[in-house]
Amino acid sequence: MPGSRFSSLFDGFSERLDKRIGWHRMPLPVGMLTLIGLRDRLRDKNLYDTGRGATDGVEPADERYRTARTIDGSFNDLDDPLMGTKGSRFGRNVPLRYTQAEPPEALLDPNPRVISRELLTRDEFQPATTLNLLAGAWIQFEVHDWFSHGKGEPDDPWEIEVEDDDPWPEHPMRVQRTRRDPSGDSNGPATFLTEDTHWWDGSQIYGGDAAFADALRTHVHGKLKVDDTGLPPVELEEHIDLTGVAGNFWVGLALLHSLFMREHNAICDNLHAQHPELDDQDLYDKARLVNAALMAKIHTVDWTPAVIAHPTTVLALRANWWGLEGERLDKLLGRRTGNDVVRGIPGSETNHHGVPYSLTEEFVAVYRMHPLIPDEFSLRSLEDDRELRSVTLPDLGALQVRGMLAELSMTDLLYSFGTMHPGAITLHNYPKFLQHFDRPDGSLIDLAAIDILRTRERGVPRYNQFRRLFHLEPVERFEEMTDNPEWAEELRWIYGDVERVDLMVGMYAEPKPKGFGFSDTAFRVFILMASRRLKSDRFFTRDYRPEVYTQAGIDWVEQNSMRSLLLRHFPALEPALRGVENPFAPWVRTGAVPA
Repeated sequence: MPGSRFSSLFDGFSERLDKRIGWHRMPLPVGMLTLIGLRDRLRDKNLYDTGRGATDGVEPADERYRTARTIDGSFNDLDDPLMGTKGSRFGRNVPLRYTQAEPPEALLDPNPRVISRELLTRDEFQPATTLNLLAGAWIQFEVHDWFSHGKGEPDDPWEIEVEDDDPWPEHPMRVQRTRRDPSGDSNGPATFLTEDTHWWDGSQIYGGDAAFADALRTHVHGKLKVDDTGLPPVELEEHIDLTGVAGNFWVGLALLHSLFMREHNAICDNLHAQHPELDDQDLYDKARLVNAALMAKIHTVDWTPAVIAHPTTVLALRANWWGLEGERLDKLLGRRTGNDVVRGIPGSETNHHGVPYSLTEEFVAVYRMHPLIPDEFSLRSLEDDRELRSVTLPDLGALQVRGMLAELSMTDLLYSFGTMHPGAITLHNYPKFLQHFDRPDGSLIDLAAIDILRTRERGVPRYNQFRRLFHLEPVERFEEMTDNPEWAEELRWIYGDVERVDLMVGMYAEPKPKGFGFSDTAFRVFILMASRRLKSDRFFTRDYRPEVYTQAGIDWVEQNSMRSLLLRHFPALEPALRGVENPFAPWVRTGAVPA
């Protein structure tokens, strides 16, 4: 009891200190302690269960589930086998009384299409100069593993009024509603179901249904079917539905899919060499465990510190994996304590912090990062940096991926993405081609307007209320929301009242802490959920051990990174990565490399 009383006092003090000073303005040790206190406060105050939903019961076909990930995400928690399964509900990070969908008259006010045109349209590309474009592709690659609301409801769409001078071809604009939760309460909180599992399990690679997952396998030594590009053979594309999330596929995603499918097969080769007694199914299962853990590690210690490169957050995020003792001491001394703050989360005890694990609608909302994607691309030669092609985003879309990979080598494409910048996540920097997005299924959408509509429809609080519920001070004037006077006037003209500003718009407008690629408001969700995705998953915690992964599998995760992954499969990239501390930072242009 004294420990819990002390923790409560410490967490409350951290919150007050953060409100008064701001964690990012503190010296590193004080800032780190403040973030630890904030995380614990958020665990206590910002986890809410929405119920299971309409998910049916599940019975295991065999005992494999004890040491392997399942296709539908069941049996990650052995005491609650349906936790986190495909088809279960998104949870919440705010009290459920604040999560009712907005009524129709408020849902479309202010007009999402007007917000798209007036506040989000990219007049001139604003680059994020500390990052390369692989960082932009990476987050979409991970999002495709984490969550999807599935196809929308085709009947009874939302109708958005379009102004007379708007070139949109359809008046009014029609947007499919989010797929309904069949067991939802129309008078209760807004609830929606995930089309993917809630776990960090590599499902974007391995598939979410048994038929596709099986078709993807060679059934020899655990390996996946890949062609010369590292992608599934063309004949498997008949399993892919371009009317759904797969319609967002593009060359940036293809590079990462190819990389991790190759990695799966490399892991299989290593495991087979060290454990010839393992059969095809064992090799597949363990290689998937290793590959998914490596993705999680790269996201934790490479991608996120690159995107939020404040010294305090770089240390804090890497501590999620290595602990405060750090990678060097971890490898020298081993993980000799159960305290995950000191030794890192992998291999520690699983803990849901009193609420069944799920990803949340608030987590989905803060990952709306489409400004990362440019409209124009310069594809260059690794050999001498000469431009091979200048293309636009539609030239790299789902239907053009195979042709582009046939025309340009993977090394040239990876080099091009490594030397290009993504866009800054800010107002007036949304990709124009996504505001007029011709999808592969023939539909036309304004993704910016849909981003605004979805957050309202799904009962995520607007910006000021969101800040209050995440223990931040609300803003009272538009001039407090942004340090750009022109943007403040534009926001005033569109919204009139600061309380009406949409979450995404407010996050794009607000000034960012030093080194941050996204807002401090969004960061509050990451403080909570970044560690929760690891801490709740038994394959990252109690079952992250040689008896489940094999020692060879654990060593593969611990000894590899985004850099080693790139160089294993594409060693010719070494000159472009020479001296680059983080592979998601800009690479060296080969024309500048000494002979």
